[in-house]
Amino acid sequence: MIHLALFLGFTIACACVRAATGYVPSNMAPPPIAREFRGAWVAAVNNIDWPSKKTLTTPQQKNELLAIFDQCAALKLNVVVLQVRPACDALYASKLEPWSEYLTGTQGKAPNPYWDPLEFAVNEAHKRGLELHAWFNPFRARHSTGNKSFSAADHISKTRPELVKTYGTHLWLDPGLQEVHDYSARVILDVVQRYDIDGVHVDDYFYPYREKDARKIEIPFPDDASWAAYQKSGGKLSRDDWRRDNVNRFIARMYRGVKAAKPWVKVGISPFGIYRPGHPAQIKGFDQYQSIYADPRAWLANGWLDYIVPQLYWRIDPPAQSFPVLLKWWTENNPKHRQIVAGLNTTAIGTQAVYTVSDAGNKGWPASEIERQIQLTRQQSGIAGHIHWNMGALMRNKGRVAMLLAEDEYKHPALAPAAHASTRALSKPVVMMADTKNGWRLQWSAASDEEARFWIVQTKRDGAWRTEVLPGNVFARGMVSTPEAAAVTAVDRFGNNSQPQVIARARK
Repeated sequence: MIHLALFLGFTIACACVRAATGYVPSNMAPPPIAREFRGAWVAAVNNIDWPSKKTLTTPQQKNELLAIFDQCAALKLNVVVLQVRPACDALYASKLEPWSEYLTGTQGKAPNPYWDPLEFAVNEAHKRGLELHAWFNPFRARHSTGNKSFSAADHISKTRPELVKTYGTHLWLDPGLQEVHDYSARVILDVVQRYDIDGVHVDDYFYPYREKDARKIEIPFPDDASWAAYQKSGGKLSRDDWRRDNVNRFIARMYRGVKAAKPWVKVGISPFGIYRPGHPAQIKGFDQYQSIYADPRAWLANGWLDYIVPQLYWRIDPPAQSFPVLLKWWTENNPKHRQIVAGLNTTAIGTQAVYTVSDAGNKGWPASEIERQIQLTRQQSGIAGHIHWNMGALMRNKGRVAMLLAEDEYKHPALAPAAHASTRALSKPVVMMADTKNGWRLQWSAASDEEARFWIVQTKRDGAWRTEVLPGNVFARGMVSTPEAAAVTAVDRFGNNSQPQVIARARK
């Protein structure tokens, strides 16, 4: 009852406010808000998106992050996928792993002045009606762009070197070791438990993409010891199947752990966009099942995630990696009806606004390619939305893509789809219009002890409805002019919404 008490106390205590008797409850139905996953990846590794440099000051880092969130809100996106663990490091305050060098320039060095970027990001995202999904790399221990001559004293390569393997230009945790599973699961659950995030997200890096040595010969992944231990324990799987099982077991454990800790936190995975060559028949390309031991069809079949984002980084027309053909394949291999979200290669857009057929291949895609792909996701049954790779393309408005989307595809706001888990039905909010010395004010509160993550606030003027998504800790909205009607809908942490409470001007 806390929010209702605060709301009523505010109304009674403020002498300058009086209830607007001209508004009464109404059966009028505002238009339902669209449900579409509209996201963007914000990559920290190699300073791709944020922070843009290792040398930024704390105020500069904050300002860059705020600019990203402001752009997301302006475009009417609703999910930010923020990379917080690029390589067994942390872009947040952690007692388990060192501060990331991509944040402060030196692994293990805390930001100065001190701040916690993830806590800041969660709060600022929610203020703008955005979900914040924390993005982890579960097995990468050092990226090729990291400082190879220095690791912090509390980095896993120093504290548990037996878990870490050198693979080409990277350091990698061995997924065949139970201690590795325990360690990475503990890191992820630490964030879930301590931060008010909306989702956990992992990408396509399980076993590493294969590297070659100076002679151009493929380097085998150095897991002979863990493979031998598995065989000695009586394991019967082939080596390839054992590796896939290692990945599958971790994903299943991660999913169960997150749901046990906070069942409303969504779990998402973004695998390579082609399951296997020949699936469907015309598709050619990289084989993630055989090369990085990822089996996303098994994850979907077992329901070990809430949403999956195949990285469909190809154009619509070429048949060997056709965007719509692959899009349809993923929907046909989803027996548990998890959310399928298309990963879009927005960064492939060139810098020009218009391209001819002859120069498009040399200078990048036209922005219209991404617009057409978004349209296809809306036409294909079973698709929940899309995520842009990457935020930098939207910040730079490459090929005028941000402008194009704002004018057309993102003209109206949308809420991210609710997680597949459901909770009890939400009550309608309590809503009133107040007349203050500064003008009309729409005020609302939860009807009981329920807590809203967001509010959908809709006002009707001149016969047209306007929709906003506001954070759950906001309980009032000033009105420039008196609306014909107003509606407020509560949205909980799962993404489920109440029925709207509508008030309208009383007829005289």
